[in-house]
Amino acid sequence: MGQELLAILEQMEREKGIKKEILIEAVESALLSAARKVLNAKPNEELKIELDRNSGKIKVYRNNEEVTSIDFGRIAASTARQVIIQKIREAEKDVVFTEFQGKVGEIVSGTVYRFDKGNIIVDLLGKAEGILLKREQSHREEFKQGQRIRAYVVEVKKDTKGYQIILSRAHPNLVKKLFELEVPEIYESIVEIKAIVREPGERTKLAVWSKNDKIDSMGACVGIRGNRVRNIVGELNGEKIDIVRYSEDIREYIKAALSPANISEVKLDKENLKAQVIVDDDQLSLAIGKHGQNVRLASRLIGWELDIRPKAALAAEVKKEEPETKKEKAEVPVKKEREKAVSLGELSGVGEKILSNLKKSGFNTVEDILKADIKDLTEIKGIGQKKAEKIIEQAKRLAHK
Repeated sequence: MGQELLAILEQMEREKGIKKEILIEAVESALLSAARKVLNAKPNEELKIELDRNSGKIKVYRNNEEVTSIDFGRIAASTARQVIIQKIREAEKDVVFTEFQGKVGEIVSGTVYRFDKGNIIVDLLGKAEGILLKREQSHREEFKQGQRIRAYVVEVKKDTKGYQIILSRAHPNLVKKLFELEVPEIYESIVEIKAIVREPGERTKLAVWSKNDKIDSMGACVGIRGNRVRNIVGELNGEKIDIVRYSEDIREYIKAALSPANISEVKLDKENLKAQVIVDDDQLSLAIGKHGQNVRLASRLIGWELDIRPKAALAAEVKKEEPETKKEKAEVPVKKEREKAVSLGELSGVGEKILSNLKKSGFNTVEDILKADIKDLTEIKGIGQKKAEKIIEQAKRLAHK
């Protein structure tokens, strides 16, 4: 039995990657449990098992005296078998746990195994199972059982039930790692990703900078005829990606972050990390983006609060601030009162949650509502077709008061 047991343990070391010494300790622990049953040992009796690492011979000691009559044949082997299997499983799990702990912050590949209450269970090449939580999924993506999938390892944690490998398709670093895999200059640290922000399934902005003046950071990321960025967009099922050139000049950085809009002027409030950005009227919608997405992402990318203003409106504001007649002075508070009267808060039947969702989506005034259509409003959480029609109808009435 001795040499045969060692041979099995050596085979398992090769196939499962579990160190032989760990397996031997597991076997000794299992045989100790078996010996206590066979010998009817009392709780206060000291038992010890030694498995010779060279011969595989097993020795049993009771109160420091070797027991020679014990038979480790069928009874002992049968008793120890299940415990040995359990110990080996635990050792296997520890190996997998250690392996995937080293992959936190990396991309792993697998196949969709099953679905569980909106979560996706992923088979990681037969080694382990990962879980792609619902909150870590992109709304743009749908997967089928057996489909190949790549995901970012967010966390590997151990609990009473074993271990969990938490995966993500929504994390900004998924995009960052995809660029590292696709762009050699990033992998080799010639081009650096300075910042990255993302709204999963919609849009990502990343700021890049080159350590080598001869290498264009944006060109490296885009690739010849856009092949590199196109591959990443394909992996993300069509999510839009804006590559921004990083600059230590905050004005230039802000202008780049708000691309594809052309910026006329940037006024800085460095103390409060705020900037007023002035654009031509025809660039306003581009600068703000759908539901305020472009300016929101740009603001997060650079870490400044951005206030987008069209030139025409700014000129009108300057004129209001300097009324030439008493009549004009009197009109200023009247105008402010009118603006106040058509704020979103005047919409009847619209609760606080919907008001909050409207503002998050870039609708801050009744005028914003009037510029939208029913489809734009129904994309906001809590607003259906009838609700959208009612909101637009009320906005029209308030605007004509």
